[in-house]
Amino acid sequence: MANENPFKSILKTLEKPGCEFGKYYSLPALNDPRIGEGMSELSLADRATIANMSPEYGATMGFFPVDLVTLQYLKLTGRSDGTVSMIESYLRANKMFVDYSEPQIERLYSSYIALNLGDVEPCISGPKRPHDRVPLREMKADWHACLDNKVGFKGFAIPKESQSKVAEFNFHGTPAQLRHGNVVIAAITSCTNTSNPSVMLGSALVAKKACELGLEVKPWVKTSLAPGFWGCNQIHGKEKYLNQLGFHIVGYGCTTCIGNSGDIDEAVASAITENDLVAAAVLSGNRNFEGRVHPLTRANYLASPPLVVAYALAGTVDIDFKTEPIGVGKDGKNIFFRDIWPSNDKVGQVVHSSVLPDMFNATYQAITKGNPMWNQLSIPSGTLYDWDPKSTYIHEPPYFKSMTMSPPGPHGVKDAYCLLNFRDSITTDHISPAGSIHKDSPAARYLMERGVDRMDFNSYGSRRGNNDVMARGTFANIRTVNKLLGGEVGPKTIHFPTREKLSVFDVAMRYKSEGHDTVILAGAEYGSGSSRDWAAKGPMLLGVKAVIAKSFERIHRCNLVGMGIIPLCFKSGEDAETLSLTGHERYSLDLPSNVSEIRPGQDVTVVTDNGKQFTCTLRFDTEVELACFDHGGILQYVIRNLIHTKH
Repeated sequence: MANENPFKSILKTLEKPGCEFGKYYSLPALNDPRIGEGMSELSLADRATIANMSPEYGATMGFFPVDLVTLQYLKLTGRSDGTVSMIESYLRANKMFVDYSEPQIERLYSSYIALNLGDVEPCISGPKRPHDRVPLREMKADWHACLDNKVGFKGFAIPKESQSKVAEFNFHGTPAQLRHGNVVIAAITSCTNTSNPSVMLGSALVAKKACELGLEVKPWVKTSLAPGFWGCNQIHGKEKYLNQLGFHIVGYGCTTCIGNSGDIDEAVASAITENDLVAAAVLSGNRNFEGRVHPLTRANYLASPPLVVAYALAGTVDIDFKTEPIGVGKDGKNIFFRDIWPSNDKVGQVVHSSVLPDMFNATYQAITKGNPMWNQLSIPSGTLYDWDPKSTYIHEPPYFKSMTMSPPGPHGVKDAYCLLNFRDSITTDHISPAGSIHKDSPAARYLMERGVDRMDFNSYGSRRGNNDVMARGTFANIRTVNKLLGGEVGPKTIHFPTREKLSVFDVAMRYKSEGHDTVILAGAEYGSGSSRDWAAKGPMLLGVKAVIAKSFERIHRCNLVGMGIIPLCFKSGEDAETLSLTGHERYSLDLPSNVSEIRPGQDVTVVTDNGKQFTCTLRFDTEVELACFDHGGILQYVIRNLIHTKH
């Protein structure tokens, strides 16, 4: 089997002890003379893939030095010789260019992580998190372990007697079957690897070979192609064979990876829900958190574009590609993975002959011209935006209503109810989903009350300009597990005064109308995943005053501060369980009314109504964050400063 892009192996390596969230990882060490010459052999597209995936391996960013490979890429993408020469001269003069033909200066790093590129092997990640990497050779065994395991990141708790269940259904007049692990969505999509010509052409070569051998994708597998770069569809030979297998271009932007997968066929959806099947999606995207890709695909695996094609052909993730056939060819013979997989040399030859400067030049020239629809849009005049009260997409936000020029000062928490009690690794997709709007959700009710048909709901991501929709979508992920409900799955919680079980939005609005504060209890890595601002805006609009967690993802903690929500960390070795906190308590936290009396990172005491008290770390980490908190949030802080500057 040919090796894949190395980012997944780097991701796995960076998960080892000592690798921390929020670090900066520099990749020149891959070319350190004490380690080897791996980095100089990586193409620029591969380097970009690795660097772009830094959030998935917990870093703030990853970067590579500029070298001859970088300059070659600039020429390939249509930059003139003069421009490239000027760039090289500038970087050399500033000691920022790496020339491997010259003696290398020994560089010092705070720590080293070794990765032997010779050990890189094909793998996928899932079924519920990007960092749950599975070597391809172990996939079948891992899949069966996931069926057996209790419900969690690597488990579905399917009873042994139900694991071989076969769901018979009728697909547009043709008898069909579905089983656990059958692929119902196969999407070549991503802002990252679909801009990488080697893997895109690799997927085309897999499709070409499959078509020549007579393999087909099952008609109920929803296939799609969403390149990250418009020029990708001009690469010779790519589109024809991918189209033949059902991978048609659906657009150039965020699609399946962020939940814009669209509906799957009604017959397939019914077969999944009526038989409680764990259906699978395989996509070349960056993220696969629960409920993100599609409401009906509980298992979601990240793979390279060529592997997406392979799994679409196989129709299941329950397969050992080494020993089991991927399908039956037109001559009646079994076709194996090795029969359709291209060699690295073959991919390299096609990239060399297909990826040419003219392709990039044509694309760059077209960018400034726009398109007829865009060019015909009317441009309103005036200095202020004219809000349309009837719009369900763009709505005047409430952040500055009743705002005064004087900062409101710090706030504490008074007898707050626990709105939600979470486990570890709650992602921003759990907090503020970007995908489809469920027909029975508060957001759906809001849209229908305003005359929006269900077919026009679109997604939360498309309606992020409307705070009323997004507040209703906060904690609306259908895979949410709230410990207040004893492990029940779904976007509901308890209104403690009445003991009613309602949607999270409805409970939050009741608490607000009754004048009650709310808090959230959580485990480790709260807010991991996409750096989604609505994952902080939404809870603020629901009235959440504080989040008490074992740890926070770095960017999300900053976003909570920016929205005026207090981030609190349990002390080391403690959490809600060790402190016997159930979430049925009411919580109070007193803070000084003068922000100058609060120190970044100080210890504070949280008191409950049943007599318990515990110490937390106040995660305002800088004086600037305290200033934002004093103003009620970063938006108000910026506006007041701008007004003061003008006057």
